[in-house]
Amino acid sequence: MINRMATSRRFRSLTGAVAGSLCALVLTVAFSSGAAQVGAAARRTVVVPGFWDPRRRPERPDLSRLQSIRFLTDLDYPPFDYAGPDGNPAGFNVDLARLVCAEIKVPCTIQARPFATLLDALDGNLGDAVIASIAANAETRKRADFTDPYYRTPARFVARADSAIGDVLPELVAGKKIAVVAGTAHEAYLKQMFTQAELRSYPNAAAARAALKNKEVDLLFGDGVALSFWLNGTDSAGCCAFRGGPFLDSRFFGEGVGIAVKRGNDVLRQALNWALFRQWEKGSFTDLWLRYFPISPF
Repeated sequence: MINRMATSRRFRSLTGAVAGSLCALVLTVAFSSGAAQVGAAARRTVVVPGFWDPRRRPERPDLSRLQSIRFLTDLDYPPFDYAGPDGNPAGFNVDLARLVCAEIKVPCTIQARPFATLLDALDGNLGDAVIASIAANAETRKRADFTDPYYRTPARFVARADSAIGDVLPELVAGKKIAVVAGTAHEAYLKQMFTQAELRSYPNAAAARAALKNKEVDLLFGDGVALSFWLNGTDSAGCCAFRGGPFLDSRFFGEGVGIAVKRGNDVLRQALNWALFRQWEKGSFTDLWLRYFPISPF
């Protein structure tokens, strides 16, 4: 089975710092919040992840052997991959693929296929690269090579907006009630790292979120991407906000997402790595991230 970085299916705090392979770019973004505030912008801080080290800038590879790139994706993983109004592939991954193609200056096609068939299609030469949020791990690396990661799915804590809880560290939340979905990597992480907290396990994300809204628990711990959409949507009703983190322990939350290419296709993999770095360096990745993640999971 192919693993996907889960936003709706499935101990390191990086707050205010650079750690591991994550370079966090902190932006102050102005936005208007309604007719009553026209001309008076509210301001907030948005953290945009970048998994590229500016000190290790890759050299431009020989691109002369690349005549075109056939990208494969799927349509059932919004906002990363979904069908647009015209039925064609759309989403964060699709827009990033288009930016990469423009950087390499080759024509590209983007074809949607069922998620479970993507690596088989790559093996069968039905495409050159897969950009569909497939997690790079020991299992998937047996079937494909991957570029450097262009995003990871962090774990985050959420508290009610009026909560006095600030940073979230094991010693700071001892005795606090923490909601988490049962049987997940997030539950396993809490059991190992937050041993002095009181875990409350729930059957699904909706039940865990309701527990926080209803003040049955002090904190909620889960997938940062899914939580960012909840916080930005109407269902949360502005109840809550991120606290602490993000948490990116690869033992629990994966190595990250890259673009998959056929094993041994180093020409394409290196070209994609270079193009991804260029998008980050030029600010195009940041612009794309802010468009899709108004409340950043980081």
